[in-house]
Amino acid sequence: MDRKTEIIFATLELAAEHGLRAVSMQQIADKVGIKKASVYNHFASREEIVEAMYTFLREQSKVNAATAPMGFEELFAGRTLKEILILVVNSYKSMSTSPEMYNFYKIIMSERSMDKAAAEIMAMETEKMIGATTMLFYALQAKGYMDIKNIETAAYSFAMGIHSIIDYECDLAQIGRTNTKNTLEDYIDEFCRVYGK
Repeated sequence: MDRKTEIIFATLELAAEHGLRAVSMQQIADKVGIKKASVYNHFASREEIVEAMYTFLREQSKVNAATAPMGFEELFAGRTLKEILILVVNSYKSMSTSPEMYNFYKIIMSERSMDKAAAEIMAMETEKMIGATTMLFYALQAKGYMDIKNIETAAYSFAMGIHSIIDYECDLAQIGRTNTKNTLEDYIDEFCRVYGK
């Protein structure tokens, strides 16, 4: 493990234990066993560490969840609109609920109202999800899968709906309950009914 990765994991452990806002550069240095100046050799600020942590964990979660990028032609090949959307949503869900990413999101979500770095991470993730959904919807429209007058609004609505359902299921898991309904699939079914060709 290289030094930057050590710093990222030390910060994650400290944030899980004390909360993100309570983590200082000195605590990070002590946890890694280096001088505070050495942390600054790798990262200019705590916020930069948090952003690097997000990027690193997101990429690791993609690899671990086997969510390798797939071209639209490969994604669409022989699939219905519903099958495409379910595949994409399940891929995102696997990535975002992997243990490392899930723990990171718990920290970030609990502090986003008080910590600018946490709020920026949540905004970046939401923007990535909306952007990817928008690109997918333009491709689906071009291939004749959908008939949408305002693709960007539909993509925003779909992404936020999926995001909310996944958050709800994570909240239920946190309290030891499971979603007894097929909420994600039902949402996708309704979306396909309204916008599918």
